Amino acid sequence: MPQTTVLIGFAEAMAAPEVTWSLADAGFRVVAFARRGKASALRHSRYVESHEVTAPESDINASLSELSALMSLLESQAAGAQLVLFPLDDKAVWLCSKIELNSSWLLAGPQGTRADLALNKYMQVEAARNAGFNVPQSALIRTAHDLFAFCAGASYPIILKQNECVPIVEGRVFSCRKWICANRAELERAIAEWKERVPLLAQSFITGVGEGVFGLAAPEGVRAWSGHRRVRMMNPQGSGSSACISQPVSPEARQNAETLITKAGWSGLFMIELLRDESGKIWFVELNGRPWGSMALCRHQGLEYPAWHVNLALDKHSKAGNVKSSDSRILCRHAGREFMHVLFVLRGARSNALNRWPSFWKTIADVLHFRREDGLYNWRSNDKKVFWADFYYTIHDNVFKSRN
Repeated sequence: MPQTTVLIGFAEAMAAPEVTWSLADAGFRVVAFARRGKASALRHSRYVESHEVTAPESDINASLSELSALMSLLESQAAGAQLVLFPLDDKAVWLCSKIELNSSWLLAGPQGTRADLALNKYMQVEAARNAGFNVPQSALIRTAHDLFAFCAGASYPIILKQNECVPIVEGRVFSCRKWICANRAELERAIAEWKERVPLLAQSFITGVGEGVFGLAAPEGVRAWSGHRRVRMMNPQGSGSSACISQPVSPEARQNAETLITKAGWSGLFMIELLRDESGKIWFVELNGRPWGSMALCRHQGLEYPAWHVNLALDKHSKAGNVKSSDSRILCRHAGREFMHVLFVLRGARSNALNRWPSFWKTIADVLHFRREDGLYNWRSNDKKVFWADFYYTIHDNVFKSRN
């Protein structure tokens, strides 16, 4: 049988190296699409063939057209082999859901109403509420008037974030920062920066520890349940984790997650981000319909979600991922993000709502304490350039973004 080709992207996605290794180890040929001119750790891997397309942040239509052209090129080279399109980040989910696929291609990712759910935070909040999750007080905000009305019925602090994962403004993907507002003055500063350019999701701001629930949705139900808890976030104000530890999925979270996934008609891998507050209450944060940043932790547990996801797309009757739920305890760290965590702690909080900022010297001690059994993101002994490139680009990109 000809070797199945899996086209993944964008190459800059945090999980891209781990996804590539999972697919390559399962016998797939891996090809990646990358943002033109954008450096990434995956470009240094010996396991992938990379092609560039226009970044959707520059021109969404050009990005879509060039991705389609790349797919046609791979189809002409396939010699009858099956081709699979596998989006790795939210922009790629949007692009891949818009491409019309012929019989040579399968999409290993959400499409139709599932893509809408994956890319719209307010839809996720409503779906989570209906599935039984605890959800912070939330509102879809389009104008400053809407925001002031929300604040009249909600106590500070609040958090504001763009509602659409891929908002398009003037033919380009637009991104805006998150704001945490502890009072009216901070809210007005956020409004001045926002300028009503994209809809926002406004929510009561809850502090706690981030957790994740992972699984593989198959026709008969969810397989390969696993979970993690954040040990440290890269930015204590709110970001992806720099260190996380695996943990069993609680019965409550599992029941609600399965209800949400079943009602959505989901297929393949998923990640549900949660927050456990100081009282132990679990709150829904968001649903990720593509590979997540801590994929390295899952693979350290023997959970090959990317390969299973593709196998399930190829054959819905596949037994991929039909394994016992994981209850192991493994700590995994991202070297570049750990370094950035120290810098963020040193910089200090940017809102009065963040009244429990980590101690600098305790942070140094925690980051430098490394056990032999701890795992590292994006480390593979026969593909070491990926790890060192990832370390460098993580620091470079975040410091550059901070300066801007």
